[in-house]
Amino acid sequence: MLQKPRGTRDFLPDEMEARRSVEAKLREVARRWGYREVCTPEFEDLELFTMRSGAGIVEEMYVFEDKGGRKLTLRPEITASVIRMYVNEAKVAPKPIRWCYFADCFRYERPQKGRYRQFWQFGVELIGADTAPADAEVILLAADMLDATGVKYELKVGHLSFMKNLLAGLDPVSQRKVMGHLDKKDFDGLAATLGEMQEPGLARALTDLVECRDLQSAFAIAGEIAERERIEKTISLLDAAGLKYTLNFGIVRGLDYYTGFVFEAFADNLGAENQILGGGTYRLAKLFGGDDAASCGFAIGFDRVMVALGEVKQKREPIVAIVCTPEGRSRALAVARAFRKAGFRTETDLMERGIGAQVSHASKTADYAVVIGKRETESGEVTIKDLKSGEQKTVPLDEAIAGVKINGPR
Repeated sequence: MLQKPRGTRDFLPDEMEARRSVEAKLREVARRWGYREVCTPEFEDLELFTMRSGAGIVEEMYVFEDKGGRKLTLRPEITASVIRMYVNEAKVAPKPIRWCYFADCFRYERPQKGRYRQFWQFGVELIGADTAPADAEVILLAADMLDATGVKYELKVGHLSFMKNLLAGLDPVSQRKVMGHLDKKDFDGLAATLGEMQEPGLARALTDLVECRDLQSAFAIAGEIAERERIEKTISLLDAAGLKYTLNFGIVRGLDYYTGFVFEAFADNLGAENQILGGGTYRLAKLFGGDDAASCGFAIGFDRVMVALGEVKQKREPIVAIVCTPEGRSRALAVARAFRKAGFRTETDLMERGIGAQVSHASKTADYAVVIGKRETESGEVTIKDLKSGEQKTVPLDEAIAGVKINGPR
């Protein structure tokens, strides 16, 4: 028996309904903020990603050559594709551009809980606004989206200018070594490495910055910051909006990619693989042949959100099963149509079972059984049975439909 490829999943109806429900909440928040959905190809030119991240990323991607000899890859993330689309299709569009997307991505890595080879991201990109209100909007939107899902999380906000200021005197190779220690919170290794570089004071300053949670203290540690006014303005906007977050100036991911604010969110109950959102300000359009458009965006790890939520208990419209005798089968189709037009998921018997077998099956799959036998066919009424309580009554069709509506989601 053939199995699904490693690192992929099958989603049965209950899980798909839960995923679609959370997805719809994210879409609705994006809509309210004025972000419109876009879609890009599932595969792109390999160079789109190696141009930004280097050839080393190839080992983590699904790379292939098409019949024309072009090197292509399944997209490992979507930001690069969206900025490529902006350069191709929307350079002259009115700024700022507010775009969002929901799509699957592919990475060739070891599968584990919350980390798959095929995974989904809900993301946002704000293009063409280089201001403090733009930075604040995207961070606030990220929080609103996570709040809408119901996931419990901690939001951390930082700015790379502080870290870059302290590392400015090191060459790129030394910077990468230092960032590796900081990423792992390996302060002993950090001190040893900087000691070898004759920079023991830098180890203390970096450690203090990583542990700092106060903006003014961060300025004191890192020295003069060119973007100080904008940083302070953005933070004041976040505070004025009542955002719950923690300042963290030790976020070191993407020093060669992000240009200013960076932010991450971590779920409360996922263990080691607990990051569910990451984003920041960046400038990619010029690298792809466009203008030097300022951008700010984030991506939500949708699969990790679903794992963090656990089994989502969905309120749903009740399911109605039409149960009939042979004499009532013709009328059963009209009754089923009436319930469907009223908005209810309605199922009819396709197996030509006896009425007892139909009721037994309905008790496993539905909330209500609507019985149509000889008596109901002659009277024009229906017998509706609540399959949870066992209560039943014979009433006109419109009263039966209204009764299900009154009882509401189950």
